[in-house]
Amino acid sequence: MNGKIANFRGGRHTQYSNQMIVIPEGITKKEDAEKLVGKNVVWKSPASKEIKGKVQSAHGNSGAIRVLFETGMPGQSLTNSVTIN
Repeated sequence: MNGKIANFRGGRHTQYSNQMIVIPEGITKKEDAEKLVGKNVVWKSPASKEIKGKVQSAHGNSGAIRVLFETGMPGQSLTNSVTIN
């Protein structure tokens, strides 16, 4: 399954560089997004480096998920696609 990185997870005064909000393809409900919790996510950089992460929880009511990556994500990863296994 594929998904698209929407944004960093953050609040009014903070931004977590290793947590991203991902919108999976074909998922539009929170109940469907909760089924993806625990799955692995891989983002492939333009330099062919892979950064791995894990789905932590659903985010909001529209089917987005919160992914915790092993390292901080670069800004160029925004709007790029990821693979959800």
